[in-house]
Amino acid sequence: MKAVTVKELKQELNNKSPKEVLDLCLRLSRFKKENKELLTYLLFESTNEAYYIESIKRGIDEKFEVLNKKSPYFIRKSIRAILNYTKKYIRYSQNKETEVELLLYFCEKMKNCKPSMHNHKRIENIFYKQIEITQKKVSHLHEDLQYDYKMEINNLLE
Repeated sequence: MKAVTVKELKQELNNKSPKEVLDLCLRLSRFKKENKELLTYLLFESTNEAYYIESIKRGIDEKFEVLNKKSPYFIRKSIRAILNYTKKYIRYSQNKETEVELLLYFCEKMKNCKPSMHNHKRIENIFYKQIEITQKKVSHLHEDLQYDYKMEINNLLE
C-alpha cells in the first residue's frame, strides 16, 4: 500500500464527521508510541511551552546521569541516543525558540559531562555540529533573542 499525500488526507478528513475524526485519532494513537506522544503534546502541553521545555530538560538530565562511560564508543552511542531523544521532542513542538533552548541545554550538559568530550574527537564533533546547527537556528529568531542566545553559545565555546 502506498501512502497518499497530505493534501489528499486533508481533503478526506474534511469529508469526515467530527466523531469519525476523533475515532481515527484514537485509532492512530494505538499504533505507535510517538503518535500518542505527539497527541499528548498537542492536547495538553502545547499551551504551556515553558513547562514542556522544563520537562524535556529533566529527561535530558536523567539520561546524562545514566550515561554509559565504559568506553568512548559507549559514550558516543549514549550521547547520540540523548540527542535523538531531544530532537524527537523538538519535532513535536516545531517552535524555533524551543529548539534553540533544548539544543543549547543539550550542548551545555555535554560540555559539563565527565569524562571530557575534548579527549575524544568524534564526541567533540557531535558537540560542534550541534553548536553549528543552533547558530543557524538562532539567526532566524528576533534580534533580542539572537543576542541572548549568541551570548550563551559563546559561553559554551569558551
